[in-house]
Amino acid sequence: MTEIDGGFEDPSAEVLAAAAAAFGLLASASRLHLMWALSQGESDVTHLADRVGGALPAVSQHLAKLKLAGLVRSRREGRRQVYYIEDPDVVTLVRVMVVQLTARSQQTPTAVPRLRGIVG
Repeated sequence: MTEIDGGFEDPSAEVLAAAAAAFGLLASASRLHLMWALSQGESDVTHLADRVGGALPAVSQHLAKLKLAGLVRSRREGRRQVYYIEDPDVVTLVRVMVVQLTARSQQTPTAVPRLRGIVG
């Protein structure tokens, strides 16, 4: 990693590739909706499908991709698989982006802290 002005270092190519892949997964409205739902608490696939209005097989596939990317985790509870976001930074990222864009769509950007004020 190379240090640049401002004290931040450039991430490695591997880190940038992993970040791009994660953001690529979040570029899907369906997966982002699942992440939003999971940012509010854990849930099983049936409840997630009902909440996001998706077919159970499609929601299962989206969750599998998010899990492979390390964005969500799961645990078994009897016959149910319960999904959750373990990393609070991922929860923060999803919430800040959705809340910021919601505020912009309602033309009240001052109601939400700017992204620059949250990072760093």
